[in-house]
Amino acid sequence: MIKNYFTNTATKYASKWLVLLIDILMVSLSFIMSYFILFNLTLNFDVDKLFLQLPVIAMISLIAFLIIGSYKGVVRHTGVRDVYNIFNAICLFSIITIVLVVANRKFMVVDAFTIPLTIIIIHSLLSFIGLTASRYIFKAFYHSLVLSGSYTTKNVLIYGAGESGIVTQSALTNNTKSRVKVIGYVDKDVQKVGKHINGIRVYGPEVLTEKFILQKDVSEVIFSIQNIDHINLRVLVESLVDFPVLVKIVPPVEDWINGELKLSQIKQVQIEDLLDRAPISIKNSKISDAVDGKVIVVTGGAGSIGSELVRQICTYNYKSLIVVDQAESALYDLQQELKQNGFHNFIPIVADIRDKNRMNTLFQDHQPHLVFHAAAYKHVPLMEYNAYEAIKINVAGTKVMCDLSMAFGVEKFIFVSTDKAVNPTNVMGATKRIAEMYISCMQQQGVTKFITTRFGNVLGSNGSVIPLFKKQIDKGGPLTVTHKDVTRYFMTIPEASQLVLEAGAMGEGGEIFIFDMGESVKIFDLAKNMIKLSGLKYPEDIDIKVTGLRPGEKLYEELLANGENTMPTYHKKIMISKARDLDFTTTRSKIDQLCVANMFFDMDTVKLMKKIVPEYISNNSDLCQLDLKSTKEEVSQEVASKATKRATPLHQ
Repeated sequence: MIKNYFTNTATKYASKWLVLLIDILMVSLSFIMSYFILFNLTLNFDVDKLFLQLPVIAMISLIAFLIIGSYKGVVRHTGVRDVYNIFNAICLFSIITIVLVVANRKFMVVDAFTIPLTIIIIHSLLSFIGLTASRYIFKAFYHSLVLSGSYTTKNVLIYGAGESGIVTQSALTNNTKSRVKVIGYVDKDVQKVGKHINGIRVYGPEVLTEKFILQKDVSEVIFSIQNIDHINLRVLVESLVDFPVLVKIVPPVEDWINGELKLSQIKQVQIEDLLDRAPISIKNSKISDAVDGKVIVVTGGAGSIGSELVRQICTYNYKSLIVVDQAESALYDLQQELKQNGFHNFIPIVADIRDKNRMNTLFQDHQPHLVFHAAAYKHVPLMEYNAYEAIKINVAGTKVMCDLSMAFGVEKFIFVSTDKAVNPTNVMGATKRIAEMYISCMQQQGVTKFITTRFGNVLGSNGSVIPLFKKQIDKGGPLTVTHKDVTRYFMTIPEASQLVLEAGAMGEGGEIFIFDMGESVKIFDLAKNMIKLSGLKYPEDIDIKVTGLRPGEKLYEELLANGENTMPTYHKKIMISKARDLDFTTTRSKIDQLCVANMFFDMDTVKLMKKIVPEYISNNSDLCQLDLKSTKEEVSQEVASKATKRATPLHQ
């Protein structure tokens, strides 16, 4: 009966006035008990005076509670702050009582109100203990009676016995939506191991074994360490993915809502958390100086990289920001996002960079100082048999933007390229390499500073492998991998965009900036870890299907072309490629010829691309027949030689 009553009212909160009434009754009872204690549990005191004093004591406690507001806390969520408020209320109550008693003794206003000071001290202690204990007893009673039977109990381990871990434990146990039992902390600090925090034991990392997890019936391990680096996090998580547990992570303190951790913020560890790299500063003085008071154009501004460039530029003191994209819906979404975040000094423009007249008008109207060119077609399999479109946007579109930047005296033109432009094996990569070459040619004009940035795959970008794997897991699999040995470099979208801005700020023209992508990741291992992080087993729950390399796809990507080397910069993650020399006049002439041929749907455009980029050898594609055998053998030898050096970091 009692259980059903509490269960039916589980979602309701006790009235604060009811809590206030109970607190006053508790103080009154404590006052009576203090007399019994002082007089050795006998009635050897004036009982009539006691009952005359009780209403005054109740009134004083009412005043103290109203002033401090200790009755306003939600009893089921009683915490340290509530205890602190109770302490303040009791202190205020005691001070008022002592002042009244002393004044009454001096002026003898009411003889019945001559309370011994010892009684006041005992009463204060009893009241504080009683009010605090009653709240915690109710809290424990609520959790044990109401939540038992209504919710499933799950045992949780918290990795990290510091402040963040303690806050996490509090957030878990105070949650009314689920029944969670924290069975222990895990910490490598030997001074904490073996001790108890809030009655919960601290274990050493060595307990994280399958036997311990099964014995304790652990269903979740939550990482709550604020200063852990991603390499150590990856090692720890990978040691758990084979166990039957979900691995979750607590966000950084700065992401907590109003400084308080909410249960909804404790998320399951994502593969991005393991591939992520050390965070870098979003605001940089060199970038700030470069964009201060400038008119900036970002093409492809609604895409993965372009939109993040826009978000980061918005934090600086620029004059005007023009965001260009032909994707109307994506541009609208970005516009609404920026407005909601308080950014208004930007101009969204729906336009196609291939439309020279439209772009010419844009340059005339806004007279930009900086152009970040991120617009491109990027999907390798699609572009392999849509060479016309790939050339039109990636080469001709880039050419339009370069020519107009030169004509209107733009200070800097920053081009976002890709590692697929290095020794390209597909149409998309070849078009990006040709765009790089055209930019190098334009740099010789000596007016605008043309800068190229080159990096690998971006985590979470449109069409990238991780969102694809997530969708396949949601559908029950299988996950599709093109080859067991295929590897890729990864970088987060914010980091890639930050480094593009950094390279743009430091560039003096003519450089190809290479970003340090860290170690390459085996996609097959990536797929297995994503399955395990989802709480599933490979291959029992979800299998991985090898589909074969797609047209134009490589087993591995490179950041340097044959004949290139690197020089360091002041930023440890940015290097400058020492590209081989080009015959700029001949190269530019061939690129012009390619763009004209493409306008007339010339079927020989791919052949012309292979002449412009001799290292462009098609792979796993119908276009392989366009490669001369001798050229294949020559370039294959160079690529093989390059592959033997891939393990060497770029900055060495």
